Parts: sequence; C-alpha cells; structure tokens
Amino acid sequence: MTPASIHRRVLMWTLGALALGACLLVGGSWWLLAQEMGEVFEDNLKQVALAVASHHDSNGTARQPRLVHQLPRVYEEYGKFEFVTQVWSRDGKRLHSSDETVDLPFLSRSGPTVVTVGGESWHLYTVVLEDGIVQSAQRSSERDSLARETASGLILPALVMLGAIAGLLMLALRRGLAPLSQAASDVTARTVEALHPIPLAAHPPELHPLVSAVNDLMARLGSALALQRNLVADAAHELRTPIAALRLQLQLLERATDAGQREAALAELGAGIARAQHLVEQLLQLSRLGPETPALQSRPVNLADLVRTAVGHFSTRAEQNGIDLGAVISESPEVDGDAQQLAILLNNLIDNALRHTPGGKVDVAAGLDAGKPYIAVIDSGPGIAPDERERVFDRFYRAAGPAAAGGSGLGLAIVKAVAQRHGASVALDDGPGGGLRVKVSFPR
Repeated sequence: MTPASIHRRVLMWTLGALALGACLLVGGSWWLLAQEMGEVFEDNLKQVALAVASHHDSNGTARQPRLVHQLPRVYEEYGKFEFVTQVWSRDGKRLHSSDETVDLPFLSRSGPTVVTVGGESWHLYTVVLEDGIVQSAQRSSERDSLARETASGLILPALVMLGAIAGLLMLALRRGLAPLSQAASDVTARTVEALHPIPLAAHPPELHPLVSAVNDLMARLGSALALQRNLVADAAHELRTPIAALRLQLQLLERATDAGQREAALAELGAGIARAQHLVEQLLQLSRLGPETPALQSRPVNLADLVRTAVGHFSTRAEQNGIDLGAVISESPEVDGDAQQLAILLNNLIDNALRHTPGGKVDVAAGLDAGKPYIAVIDSGPGIAPDERERVFDRFYRAAGPAAAGGSGLGLAIVKAVAQRHGASVALDDGPGGGLRVKVSFPR
C-alpha cells in the first residue's frame, strides 16, 4: 500500500492543529471578554445609580443636587464619577448636573463628541428633546484605563494559548513530515557492503524523485567501488608476474660465475625493473582517472606543441631501437583541457607504437579534420585485428601476437579514460601503409 501524500498529511495535521487552536483561542477569548465586560457593565450600573442618586432621594422624589463633598460615604467608596449627566433647557439654562465640579459645555446638536473640561478629555453624548437637552459624559482616562486593564488581562492567557497552538503545530508538522525521517533512516541503514536500492513503494510520491536520485547515487557508488576492487585485484594479479621475474633474475645474478653471465643477468634485471616501474606508473595514472576524481582544471592546450614535446621525449628511445619517429603537423589547433593528462594520453600512444613497431616507422600527427582538432599516432607494426579493436581498451587485455609481449595491457585503457574526461573519441583503424592508426578527435 502506497503511503499517503506528504502534502495531504501535512495539510490534514496542520489544519487540525489550527482548528483546535482556533477553538481554544475563540473559547478562551469569549470567556475572558465575558468576564471583563461583566465587570465593565457592573461598574457602569454603579455609576448610573450614583448619577441618579445624586438628584433623587430614596423614595424617588426629585431634589436639588448637593455638592460632591456633601455626598455620603457610600459615594466616596467609588472615587470620582466616571459618568456625569446634565439636563438643559432649550434656551441653554442648566437644570441639573450629577457632578457640579464638572462644567460640561452646552450643545444643541444630538450625537457624540469629545470635549475638554478642566484640562481633561471627556466623551460627551447629547440628546435633544422637545422640552430640553440631556447630556451624558465619561472621562477618556477611564476608557483608556479600561482598555489597559482588559489588554493586560488578556496577555497571559494569549501567551498560554499561543504556546498551546505552537505545540500543536509542532506535533502536526512532526507527524506530517514523518515520511522524511523514515526516508533518512532507510538511507542511513545502507552500508558500503549493502547498497541495494530503496523501494519507492514504501515512500510517498513527493519523495520518489529524491529516493530515485539516492538510488542512482548508490548505484554509481557501487560501480565505482566495484571498479576500484577490480583494479586492486587485477593490479595484484599483474604485479605477481614481474615480481616473480625479478626474483628469478636476481637468483640468476647470484649464480653467475663470470663477468659475461653477470652482465647479462644485470641487463635482464634492469629490464625487469623497468617493466615493473612502467606497470606501477600506469596503475597510478589509471587510478587518477576514475569517475570519483576531481573535475578537470581546463585551460587552452596547443596540440602541435604537445606533439613536439612528446616526440622529443621519445626520440632517444626510438633511435636506440632503430625506429623512425617523427612529427607530422599540418596545423596548430588548440583544445580546452588538462595539459598533464593530455600528455599522459599521447605518451601512452607513442609508447605502445614504439613497443609494437621494432625497426619500423612511427608518425605523430596533429591538425584539424572537418573543423575538429585531433592527434594521431600511426605506426608500421603488425596492427590489431578488427575483431579485437574494441577489447583492447579493457584493462589488462593484450592483443594476440608476439608484439603484445612485454606490454601491461593498460596503455589504451588510460588513453580512453583521458579522452572521455575531455569529451574526445578514440578510433582505431589501419594505417596508410599497414600497421595501426590511433586517432583522438576532440570536440569543435
């Protein structure tokens, strides 16, 4: 069964947390406001009662208002009047005031307004009747005080409810994003020995691209590790032969009885050491060209200069072996690449050609072919059979024939690896006069 979508899980849990939090907030706010407004209305009732009591006696008979300082002690318990009422005649004569110390202005228009009396702001409401005008006023400071008290009373409950909502949201997000933790656990459970892919069906659809990318990465990592293990195993296998040969040549040197035998044994020992050194160098070169190696630090490389340098490097060896080694340069193309790796590529091609062309001719060329830069090595040796030209790029593969003796089977593998890192292609075909031509073509 495919797990539910992460979007749906997060949405459901988050909406549930918000709905519960909203219920808590609304319910708590309603209860707090009901308590606060109840106190406000009770206080208003007291103030209205005080205002009425200021001009009516206990049996309801109207009487003349008394001064505030003449009020009985019950009035003083509530401090100043919050409300002041006044009655006026239509011609502006004040008939009554609940607080003689407050001199409200006469207004002949109904409605609310704000006035300043004795340096204090009052909210005043005027009602114009047929036979008089009634005014009711309240201090602005009382309203501000009420607002502050209400706000301060709501702060702590609001913080508590905010904490509760935050906790609910954290729980909702944790439950909604639980598949991410499961995916992380699946990745953590993988080891170098167990890089099997993570099943997509066990995770929500939103994680399928990520899981697929992780599976692809693990597959490439597994391939790289397998390649490394194979390289180490092949290297160990290939090194056994030259080391055994060196041991045998050393024994022959120890058993030599005259100068001629010792000289021959020393020559064989030196050649064996050179072959082992060459194999080790090629193994190091190949290990530095794997897929896990850093990206190329490209810069312009002149292929004509590269060819001249390589030919000069091998000229002494070619002369000692009676090989005609030359450079054939028609143009001087440039490519973006790593000069050191391109030199390794060309050196391996020339080394193979010299090794397989005793007493023959080897030409190293550079130029342009249909606008594409190329380098090529053409020899007059026995060549490689067409059915073997694909396999010679495999590591430690040696083509059949006596010319393959003494080779490590790594030269063309190194050439292919360097070419791939530079986006180039390697082609093997017959040379103009027989032999083999190896051509490395670079992008335009």
